[in-house]
Amino acid sequence: MSRYKLSARAIRDLRSIWDFVSIDSLDAADRVPYELKHHFEKLADMPGLGHTRTDLTGRQVLFWPVYSYLIVYRPSNPLQVVRVLHAKRNVRQIL
Repeated sequence: MSRYKLSARAIRDLRSIWDFVSIDSLDAADRVPYELKHHFEKLADMPGLGHTRTDLTGRQVLFWPVYSYLIVYRPSNPLQVVRVLHAKRNVRQIL
């Protein structure tokens, strides 16, 4: 059983990130999702690492920054990755 689950939206987010980054570099496009997945594992090990952002959402989620992205997740078992968003996007509106 996986230690984390990606929502359908999180999967789409990862594909969009790869598509966007691949315009400039295929190597970087492959590295970014790999690094994000490494952090999913890290958060599954220690789900309390993240922090709340009541300025962005009232939902019961935590945030964890990786590069210019925010992993939005629920610290459950398995960890639930809700979204993976670029920090410059309108996160409040998206969530």
